[in-house]
Amino acid sequence: MEPRAEKGEEGEGGHITAQLLKASTGEFALESILLLKLRGRGIADLGCLGECANLEWLDLSGNAISQLGPLAALKALAVLNLSSNRVCSLEPLGSCESLQSLNLAGNLVSSLQQLQCLTGLRRLESLRLRDALGRLSNPVCAAGTYRSALGDMFPGLKAIDGERVSGRGSELYQLCRDLDSSLGRCTAAAAAEPPRAPTPWVEDGFWELRPARRSSIIEEAYRQFGDVLRECRELGQRADDTIAQAERALSLRADPSSYVF
Repeated sequence: MEPRAEKGEEGEGGHITAQLLKASTGEFALESILLLKLRGRGIADLGCLGECANLEWLDLSGNAISQLGPLAALKALAVLNLSSNRVCSLEPLGSCESLQSLNLAGNLVSSLQQLQCLTGLRRLESLRLRDALGRLSNPVCAAGTYRSALGDMFPGLKAIDGERVSGRGSELYQLCRDLDSSLGRCTAAAAAEPPRAPTPWVEDGFWELRPARRSSIIEEAYRQFGDVLRECRELGQRADDTIAQAERALSLRADPSSYVF
């Protein structure tokens, strides 16, 4: 499927001029342009775009671009959207040393070899060749293994086609690779050894309840409580003794009603 420009394009064969750039951004000097959006303008020729030396963000999606020559001069360019164009040669992008995010969905990239020129971009973290939501793709995406191949070609990638688990340099990707290797070694070792009797996963008594350890504060509280309880018992005993002595003393007194006058 050949990508088409969006509605509102300015005609086939359109090219970028200084007047177009200034009118689109409101800047008086091309060197002052940092962000540029020329989406769906029917642009086929990038013209003087290379003069925007400080350009950092560029959206050229939905045009008719096939040649990227002027982009080689954009050393500060970090984000580039070329989706839905007619690009097949990516050589000029190899000079965009600051490039971090590149969207090529809906172009004519037919082989991984055409992406080899981008392997020197050390800051490249996101690469998109396919956009399922927008139904955009490249011929190279017909090979089901192209994503894993991209991970090997670009170790620093953190996202491929908008999905984060990609490049060999990412921690998750590397963890999965290590896990697969470990499982493979374990499977091979298990196949070479004779079957053994199953053994428990944990030691005997692992699941038995153990008495909880009490802190020194709790131990001291228990000790003080025991002392108070003991003192209370002693006081209670003394009170009982005193009461018993009083009762005996009262019992020794003569009954007043026994006296005769």
